[in-house]
Amino acid sequence: MRSRGLWSMSWDDSRGKGLIEANAAFYRAFADGDLRAMSALWADHDDLVCIHPGHERLTGRSPVLASWFAILENPPPVRTSDARAVPLGQAGLVTCTEAIGNNRLAATNAFEWDGEAWRMVLHQAGPVLAEDRREPGRGPSGAVH
Repeated sequence: MRSRGLWSMSWDDSRGKGLIEANAAFYRAFADGDLRAMSALWADHDDLVCIHPGHERLTGRSPVLASWFAILENPPPVRTSDARAVPLGQAGLVTCTEAIGNNRLAATNAFEWDGEAWRMVLHQAGPVLAEDRREPGRGPSGAVH
């Protein structure tokens, strides 16, 4: 199903489906505390970025993976919903909602195609402060940008 360029999990195009599957693999590694899988999911170069909720931006493979290894020593229970893929040629984005305990986070994950698999190059998640009850098409009140 296509809606304004966003692709839902029901879309069967290989690029969109592959992005959704790569995103799901990331969250499986996160939930399972699987260091090997987490390392394999990230691209094998230093043009990586990770912004954990409430933290400064991390850049480079070593700092990004070190942060995940610390988290995965005692991984919190994480669930995701509403995953949407945006294929962009040899790259793509997936947005989703993370539920960690009682916290809801909006997440964006970026992937690049390395010729064999989709590899993560960016993860950013931030808190959803309140249930969004706006009318469709209306912007948030008090938006920062």
